[in-house]
Parts: sequence; structure tokens; C-alpha cells
Amino acid sequence: MIVELGHFALILALAVSIVQTFVPAIGAHRRDAQLMRVGEPAAILQLALIAFSFGALTWAFVVSDFSVKLVYDHSHSLKPMIFKISGVWGNHEGSMLLWVLILALFGAMVALFGKNLPDTLRARVLAVQASIAVAFLLFVVFTSNPFARLDPAPFEGTGLNPLLQDRALAFHPPWLYAGYVGFSMTFSFAVAALIEGRVDASWARWVRPWTLMAWLSLTIGIAMGSWWAYYTLGWGGFWFWDPVENASLMPWIAGTALLHSAIVAEKRGALKSWTILLAILAFSLSLLGTFLVRSGVLTSVHAFAVDPARGSVILGILIFFVGGSLALYAWRAPMLKTGGIFAPVSREGALLVNNLLLAAATASVFIGTLYPLFLDALTGAKITVGPPFFNYTFAPIFVLLFLLVPLGPFLGWKRADIAAAAERLYVAAGLAFLALLTSFAFFYDGPFLAPFGMALAVWLVAGALSEIAWRIKLFSMPLDESMARARRLPRAAWGTALAHGGLGICLAGIIGVTAWSEELITSVAPGESAEIGGYTLTLEGVALRDGPNFDAMVGVVRVARDGRDLGVLTPEKRRFAAERQEKTEPSIRTNGISDLYVVLGEQAGDGKWVLRAYHNNLAPLIWIGGCIMALGGVFSLMDRRLRVGAPTGARVRLAPQPAE
Repeated sequence: MIVELGHFALILALAVSIVQTFVPAIGAHRRDAQLMRVGEPAAILQLALIAFSFGALTWAFVVSDFSVKLVYDHSHSLKPMIFKISGVWGNHEGSMLLWVLILALFGAMVALFGKNLPDTLRARVLAVQASIAVAFLLFVVFTSNPFARLDPAPFEGTGLNPLLQDRALAFHPPWLYAGYVGFSMTFSFAVAALIEGRVDASWARWVRPWTLMAWLSLTIGIAMGSWWAYYTLGWGGFWFWDPVENASLMPWIAGTALLHSAIVAEKRGALKSWTILLAILAFSLSLLGTFLVRSGVLTSVHAFAVDPARGSVILGILIFFVGGSLALYAWRAPMLKTGGIFAPVSREGALLVNNLLLAAATASVFIGTLYPLFLDALTGAKITVGPPFFNYTFAPIFVLLFLLVPLGPFLGWKRADIAAAAERLYVAAGLAFLALLTSFAFFYDGPFLAPFGMALAVWLVAGALSEIAWRIKLFSMPLDESMARARRLPRAAWGTALAHGGLGICLAGIIGVTAWSEELITSVAPGESAEIGGYTLTLEGVALRDGPNFDAMVGVVRVARDGRDLGVLTPEKRRFAAERQEKTEPSIRTNGISDLYVVLGEQAGDGKWVLRAYHNNLAPLIWIGGCIMALGGVFSLMDRRLRVGAPTGARVRLAPQPAE
């Protein structure tokens, strides 16, 4: 009964979203306050209905109701509870239900917390958001029904892909979808603004918190996915330029550009049309990622195995919203008033260059990801675009961007003195040069470019610290006065510094892993040892362990350094009987600066075991930097100016119109 109620609630949510699409939009067009107000309760009701539907599906997974086809296909009674719950979105149908749930959540947040928006703008935003919900709810109800039944009900399920039975990955999709779907809110604001024909400082201030929320969620989601790839796949890598990974990176880069562009639109009234376009493109790239994952056009460990018919429906949704919004942009954008004039050397100019570089980086990832698909569709030729392409196209663009990032905050609005700004960064430049010399001293045998990358990372971190020191006038006034200025500093300023500094720390980790890691592949018998990175690894034995829904061969590897015992690592080879699959489980010892990463391989015929080990220098800094970047987003969201919106004149509410 609960499952049927969940299905019925989903259909009711579709009906409510149709009402929310048309009634507030008609009200905004007629300037009818009563019709516009329909959007707010409709958005809240839509969220409640989809939340109930999602709860019903979760209940079916929790109690192992195998009469539900989705539960039978993706769960098993012996699975730990956390993986039963994460199994709800570890498949196409359930993840699409999560998708529309987050979509409805963002719409309801506008209804509840968007009281400072003009009535017509809020009504149009809710209507556009609901139109997206209509499209995806139709898709879920008619082509991807998560509540389909089996009769008779099987006694046991087939289980979940072992690669997805991981605690980090249990939370990775919700954060990723929150980022993907969060950009639907900026899309709705952009389309509503185009319909109204007005983009001003208030609009830019209103759209920034939603952009920040989406960017923050996507940052966390990408970082968690990278961490999962690092320690679950057993390859010792954090990023593989997989097409599905790229599908999450593209909206993140576009969202980063949107964050910076919205600042210019708010502060100076410039780049309005460009900001609108970025808001459209960020969500368009999110829809593209949804299509790539679910269309069956890609073969990836991240992709859902979905039939092409469903992909065609998603492609139709993509064409409708992207094509429609771009057509509306082409029609209405030229009517938007241009903003203030600024000199090339100014903060506006720096943010414009920032946007151009980010757009070029997005284009390079887009081409590298989709070109093989286009070529296959047109000629049937099969090619693969791998890391070398991205290393030679994407990396140089970001190197130039990283060089300019610390300079931007020191430039004044409208016109700036670049020499004066550069003087404030002499300490950062000195530290970067010192990092360059130190890296060459320790790693003189190569790779040659790695020390320059480390200097660039230090440049970013020191530049962020220099910005805070300059803002609080550190060392130029008494310390207590500087601390008082630090307490009064806007949280958005702290957020910016944390994001830029976290980016530098992340870059340092990437340089360390890619340039200075060591790898060892050897065969050892119990009692034999191997050396890597100054560590001595001794295989003490291999034992069998029973897990909750798997059995595992566990290697016991004693770790020592300079004759000092450091403990034991226990890499595993797990076999999942229900899924009939195997999975390696690496064991990692970290000191916060580097990782010792050990994987147990196959048993050799002579009684030895294959042991793969990696000494990954600076690897933890990748995720430490990602956490700091996310913390920067949290600080920026806490800024009071983003919560109260831009100051505006008194707003007169529209009186209800008499019936004709």
C-alpha cells in the first residue's frame, strides 16, 4: 500500500507542477496578485508530494520489498542498511526521483525565502522551475517508473554493484545532484529576467546565493567522487578524465564563471547579458551531464546502463530547454541596458578575463568529451580522447588563470593601478619563488615542470593570505586593531580567500601525486618484504574474512620505516556472491602529507601474492584543499548581504484585479 501511495503522490506532484507552471506565469503577465500567489503553495505542495513518494521508495528498499522491480534489481536482504538506503539512488529510476526531489526543494526554498523578490519575478521564477519539474516528472512517470511491480515477488534481490557499496559514494550522488539541479534555479532566474526584460543589481544579488549553493554542492560532490575513485577503484588515481567526470566538471567551471560575473553585474551593472548567458549555460551543461550518464552513449564506471529510448527523451528535454532559453536570450538580451564603462586594467577587467579563461577551459573539456561521440555518429569512426588532450589544452588555460587570480582582489573598480596592486603581492611572489627553488632542490631529477606547478600553488595560497592581510591592514597598525578589522570583515571576503587558498592547496596535491609519486608492483610470499618510498612492506599472511554480504581475502602487510614498526595495512579482495562480482579494497596509511597505498592482487602459482603499492606524495592535500574551497562557499553563503538582498525602493504590492 505504501508503494502505491508513493506512486500516486508522484502523479499528483505532476499535476501540481503543471498548475504551478501556468497559473503564476499568467498572473505575472496580467499582473494579477491572486494568480501569482498560487505559485508559492504549489511549490511547497509539490515538494511534499515528491518527498512522500521518495520516502515510500526508500521504505521499499529498507524492508527489502522485492515485489518492487527496482528493489529486486538493486538490493539484497543481506546488504548493510546504509547501502540499502543508498541503493535508492544507485540506479536510473531512483536517481531520477532524487533529481526531481531536489528540483522541488529549490523551488520551495524560493517560495519560502524569496519574499524580498518582486512579485512578478518570483512568480515567473517559480513557473519556470515548475516547467522543468513537469518535463522530468513526465519522464519519470511514463518512462522510468520506480514503482513498477513484479508478480510473483522474488524471494531475494540481485544486489547492488559492489563499486557503489561504499560510504563515500552513498553521499556523492545527492551532493552532485544538488549541484546539477541547483543550477536550475539560476536558469529560472535568468529566463524570468529575460521575460521581464530587466536585469539590475538587485537581480544579480538575488541570483548569487543560488549560484553559491549549487557551486558549493557540486564542489563537495566532485571532491567525494574523486576520493571514491582514489580509494575504491584501486588505481591510486583521483581523476581520469572520464567523460562522466567531465560532465560534472563543465557545469562547475561555468558556475565558477557565473559567480564572478554576477559580482560585476551587481557592483557595476556591467556584463549583464553575459551573466544571463552563463546562468543558462551552467544548467544546460548540467542537463548535458544527465543525458551523457543516462543515454547509453557512454561506457563508464559512472554511467547508468540505460536503453537509448530513454536517452532520446532526455535529449528532447535538453533541446527544448536549452534551445528555447537560447532563443529567448537572442530575442531579449539586446534589449537589456548596458552597464558602466570600465578600463581594461580594473577589477571588472580582471573578472572579465577570468570569465573568458573559464569559458575557454569549459570549451576544451566540452570538445574533448563530445568530439568522439559526434565523430562516431557522423562517420562511425571510433576514437578515444584521453588525458594527453586535456593536459595540453585545459591545463595551460588554468595555469594562466591561476597566475591572475591573486591579482584581481587588489585591483580597484572602474580603473586601477596594476603596479600598486602588484606591490601588495611581493611577499606572495617571494614565497612562490622560494617554493620553486625548494622543489628543484628536492626533486632535481624531474619532472621539470613540477616545481613551477608547486610555485603556482604557493602563489595562490600566499596571494589569498596577502589579500586578508591587506584588508585588515596587518603590520601597518596595532595588532588589536587589525583583529578588530578582521572580525568586521564581510564573510564573503573570507569565503573568497578560503576558496582561492583551497584551490592552491588542491593544486599542490595534484602536482605531488602526478609528478612525485612512486609505484611498486611485485610478488611476495608470506614473510617476504618489498621497499617503496622509504617504507618496508612485509606480507605476514593472507586470511579469509566474512563480511555482511561478501567474503574477502585479507592481506596482512606490516609497515616499517628506518627499523621502526608503523603498524599493519589490510588490503582486501572481496567477492560478492549475490552480485557475482569481485572488488579490491585498498588499505591506505596517511600522515596528512603523503599516502602509502597498498592493494592485494592475485595469487601467483608459486604461493606468492601480487602486491601493488603506491607512495603518493601530497595526495591528502587534494581533498583538504577541496574541503577548504567548500568552506569558502559556506562562509560566502553566510554573508548577510546575500541573505537580505540588494537595497531597493519601497515595493508596492499589486492589488487583486477585478474579474472581467
